[in-house]
Amino acid sequence: MGSKKNVDMTQTETTVKIVKEKKAEKKKDQAAKKPASEAKKPAAEAKEPVKDAKEDKKPVSEDKKPAGDAKEQASEEKKPVLQKKSKKVRGKKYQAVRAQLDKTKTHDPASAIALVKKFSYSKFDASVEAHIVVKEIGTSVDLTLPHNTGKSVKVAIADEALLAEVEQGKINFDVLLASPELMPKLAKLAKILGPKGLMPNPKNGTLTPKPELKKKELEAGAFTLKTEKKAPLMHLVIGKVSMDDKMLEENILAVLKALKNRVLKVAIAPSMGPAIRLNWQIVEEK
Repeated sequence: MGSKKNVDMTQTETTVKIVKEKKAEKKKDQAAKKPASEAKKPAAEAKEPVKDAKEDKKPVSEDKKPAGDAKEQASEEKKPVLQKKSKKVRGKKYQAVRAQLDKTKTHDPASAIALVKKFSYSKFDASVEAHIVVKEIGTSVDLTLPHNTGKSVKVAIADEALLAEVEQGKINFDVLLASPELMPKLAKLAKILGPKGLMPNPKNGTLTPKPELKKKELEAGAFTLKTEKKAPLMHLVIGKVSMDDKMLEENILAVLKALKNRVLKVAIAPSMGPAIRLNWQIVEEK
């Protein structure tokens, strides 16, 4: 019996040792595995700076904003800067004669013409110009002044020979007249005549069945007075400084009577000299 008990005790102790050894091995294995798992943690932590790098990219995108601002600034710089038109600087002679005039005063035609001649300081026979403000853009009137203005107008009538010269670029006239029969041939020259304002058309009477009669009228001083394209302003020459005062007066009166009540302001001036304001209400009364 005693021997059996000893055997059982030894077996039990052996079993306990085995169990303890297995537990010790498990602990060793766990201890060995822990550094590996912990080693992975730094790797995971190493990935975090990548996230930080992405976060660092945010300032880059923010840095792009100034580039956009730079583009906006560049586009703003490209925009044309609207500069105020500087006032025209007049010469000393002009300023000297202009200082002698009352800017607020208007003059009757006879007095205005006398002042134009007095203040004309050119060394040549200057033209006397009329500048008229009317009520509406597009106003026009056909005129024949009672006296020649001193400006000669070359009037030509279209024929086969003349059209051949025009085709070669030879233009020796100020006004071209034509009959309707020649329009098919004239149409081929529209690119040459059109830009120069020489293309005959029925609106201004240069396309007419009687071009010879129209030529006589034009050479006698007939013309169409009209406003500028974008402003209700009219400009024309009524004569020369050397002309008789009465002739100049009759020419300006003819213009104003033709325009009737469509006039707002009138001034006459020499080619080189100040403008003289005209009392056009007096003209209407006449």
